[in-house]
Amino acid sequence: MEADNKAIAQTRDEEMIQKGFQELINDYLATKHRKKVEIITKAFNFANQAHKGVKRLSGEPYIMHPIAVAKIVCNEIGLGSTSICAALLHDVVEDTEYTVEDIENLFGPKIAQIVDGLTKISGACFSDKESAQAENFKKLLLTMSDDIRVILIKIADRLHNMRTLGAQAQNKKYKIAGETLFLYAPLANRLGLNKIKQELENLSFKYEHPDEFQAIVDRLNESAAERDKVFEQFKAPIIERLDKMGLKYNIIARVKSPYSIWAKMQAKKITMDEIYDIMAVRIIFDPMTPDDEYNECFDIYVAISKIYKPHPDRLRDWVSHPKSNGYQALHVTLMAQNGQWIEVQIRSRRMNDIAEHGFTAHWKYKEGGGSEDEGELHKWLQTIKEILDDPQPDAMDFLDTIKLNLYANEIFVFTPKGDIKTIPQGATVLDFAFMLHTEMGLNCIGAKVNRRLVPLSYKLQSGDQVEILTSKQQRITSAWLDFVTTAKAKNIIMSFAKKERAANIAAGEKKVDEFFEKNAIKQTETNINKLCTLHQLATRDDLCEAVGANKVTLGDEDKNELRERQSWMKYLTFSFVAGNKDKKGESQQPEPIDKKKTMLLTSDKLDKTYVICDCCRPIPGDPILGFIDDNGIVRIHKRHCEVAMRLKSSFGNRIIAAEWDVHKDKQFPVTLEVSGIDDIGVLNKITEVLSKQLGVNLTAINISSKDGIFRGKLDLLVHDAEDIKNISDALEKVNNIKSVFRE
Repeated sequence: MEADNKAIAQTRDEEMIQKGFQELINDYLATKHRKKVEIITKAFNFANQAHKGVKRLSGEPYIMHPIAVAKIVCNEIGLGSTSICAALLHDVVEDTEYTVEDIENLFGPKIAQIVDGLTKISGACFSDKESAQAENFKKLLLTMSDDIRVILIKIADRLHNMRTLGAQAQNKKYKIAGETLFLYAPLANRLGLNKIKQELENLSFKYEHPDEFQAIVDRLNESAAERDKVFEQFKAPIIERLDKMGLKYNIIARVKSPYSIWAKMQAKKITMDEIYDIMAVRIIFDPMTPDDEYNECFDIYVAISKIYKPHPDRLRDWVSHPKSNGYQALHVTLMAQNGQWIEVQIRSRRMNDIAEHGFTAHWKYKEGGGSEDEGELHKWLQTIKEILDDPQPDAMDFLDTIKLNLYANEIFVFTPKGDIKTIPQGATVLDFAFMLHTEMGLNCIGAKVNRRLVPLSYKLQSGDQVEILTSKQQRITSAWLDFVTTAKAKNIIMSFAKKERAANIAAGEKKVDEFFEKNAIKQTETNINKLCTLHQLATRDDLCEAVGANKVTLGDEDKNELRERQSWMKYLTFSFVAGNKDKKGESQQPEPIDKKKTMLLTSDKLDKTYVICDCCRPIPGDPILGFIDDNGIVRIHKRHCEVAMRLKSSFGNRIIAAEWDVHKDKQFPVTLEVSGIDDIGVLNKITEVLSKQLGVNLTAINISSKDGIFRGKLDLLVHDAEDIKNISDALEKVNNIKSVFRE
């Protein structure tokens, strides 16, 4: 009977596999690519044999994953046979005994190179303190700079993993979702894969914050009928006008994604009701001729601006100056009949295709030797290469440097000769100098912006004309890190800062050795720690650096500190055993932690097994996770904390799932920000609500007023998030208090 069931299961699996592969072939045949079915079939058969008998956590045959990735590569990214083969083979080298050489012998060097770029570095190469994730990402980018298809297939792989993330353990969900949000969604955005970027963000949000995700989805569903009504009223006169112009077009409504809504709520500290751009309208038209495309965008803009009043500060011309990921469109914000601002995005069919499918869509439209958009891609890849030429040894530094290059909106500035340059919003004069040329950045002493002299730290605005001023006498300094924002500039300055620190430490070590020798004092760990404490420094290296840079001079005060109590110090013994101590003074190692289980946070384990992190100060009721530090202590972060995001992307194997099990038996510090219309007695009203009405422990209050508006910060002790909700609700009922939110 058991043998029969096994045979039935095998037959069912084989049917599923063959059905999935046939769907892939049908999808491929429907594309405009050359029909190289034979090599795709060969790759499938090889991968199917290599993964035979292996199952995914979901229970389906493993080969279904490479097939699904190949489908995404074919249908959603638009790549051809080479990429489809590489997608089918992408896990063979990593998960089976076959090698890259085997792939090269069977499928040629190009497919082998892509598969090699997609193959993780062996996990055995890294300790828990090193970041396998950062090293693998670095390898991926190195290969990507030679062939962009590597990262496109990796994004497809990540998309399918996110679509099937439900089968993973909770800590793995946090790790994978966090890494996706931190790196892969920005990568997809940088490559213009807008639909994939949105799905990656929404899936990450869904698995990390399921309650918030569902609440936003429910609100969107509830308000769908009202939005449809607004859209119908808004588009009616536009349709009438565009029909008179004789255009062939579609007009559709686009609803902001749940993740975008949530991110805006977090960034601006507002409720969903306060987000006015949940709906946008898209006009997608077919130009009369390719040469008319740009003009018709502006013709449509003029036509609809005669119907609805445009917002004077919300015109975005991405038609004349495309974004560096190839995006083109004309954005205008109009006042609808109901007094609501609605953004309208005007795009040609070609522009829309590129907006949805990114750089791969350019290949469909390009003619001859390439396009200016491919030039933008080349420039970005060149920047990636520059970052990799001098990689940061620290995993966090490396990931942050790459992240800087993925995010940021863009502005346009002009050179003295009138050439247009694209640079991230928030960039400074020094960023621009490094962007133009490394030597120019190293020698930059300032700039003339619109013919006015400005310092290195001046933040550029769109439309500025910038002339960089240089001097051979200028010397780079680590202080420049305080006001540069671009990856290239930060990378060069950080590289210099690390060399400078190493040189100062070496010089300082000599001076420290001489100090101890000259004064006949033993250079023990205890004495070094005393000097660090005296000068408010954390480590021996910090002390040596400060001494080497002449920021600290060792003298009589240091001698007195070290010789003090020497006469009786010898009678005391100190134990420097790691771990906590119990009441009897015996060393107690942290409890062993099962990473696969959810850790319950109880009051008695606070500061022993786990600690609350100051960077985000989570309290009971907040969605949280844990990170196991080098001492085995679990550090608790909010799931959307920026530090936690970086940890998930660098040290995901040390992330654990955690839940609160604290039942109002402990208080936690929080800060609330309040604002409203200034009025006599507002402070008394706030304290009355908190102290008399709610009995809240108020530890500090700071309120200031300007131009009739007051803003204040309240430091409180609360039990959990429910307390905060009750406090916020009560304060918002006070006259003239307009907003209350947690810092």
